Amino acid sequence: MIKNDYILVVDDEQAIRDMICMALAQEMYQFVEASDAHKAEALIRENPPQLILLDWMMPGVSGIDFARKLRRIPETSNIPIIMLTAKTEEDHIIRGLESGADDYLTKPFSPRELLARIKALLRRSNPEKASDTLRVDNLVLDTGSHRVEGNGQIIDLGPTEFKLLRFFMENPDRVFSREQVLNNVWGENVYVEERTVDVHIRRLRKALEKSGQQNMIQTVRGAGYRLSNK
Repeated sequence: MIKNDYILVVDDEQAIRDMICMALAQEMYQFVEASDAHKAEALIRENPPQLILLDWMMPGVSGIDFARKLRRIPETSNIPIIMLTAKTEEDHIIRGLESGADDYLTKPFSPRELLARIKALLRRSNPEKASDTLRVDNLVLDTGSHRVEGNGQIIDLGPTEFKLLRFFMENPDRVFSREQVLNNVWGENVYVEERTVDVHIRRLRKALEKSGQQNMIQTVRGAGYRLSNK
């Protein structure tokens, strides 16, 4: 078992796993394979991965159900997940993201696109080591410890929601369009549909409900989103 940071590839199709692992090896990523959710869960318990590439359609436990389970467990709730699937309908994309996935890639995909998505997600899930505290009203975000508190309560956020909240807290009261949010949070060179922003905004608001601050993430009709305590 690899003891350092690694990428976990979970897919029941050997050919898909071989293609992904070849691409990862070329970029010098460490990786481990699993053909189903049960094997993946055993690997994660032994040593949590840096990122998970997760197939939607698998025998037994589906990728959707497995992602939901990982998000419910504190030890795995922050592991970045890229969902891999042949389902291309918008409803399926939204379901994949709402299950807890941070990104979504439809089959067939190119190794170059996969690697670009991996690099982008790893960048935004690993903030700077130096501690920097942002505060808006009673909402506090520490970039060094990756810790968020609202009204004195710890708020658990996935890597994308953390980056999204950080962006808004760095620019309080300013309205951003979906495109501007995508460019600043996901990066200008990564293709992500604008509806993805809506899904992560909903997830961020849901997390903020614990401290009663969900209304700080405001929708500005016809313009976009902003963070404000007004």
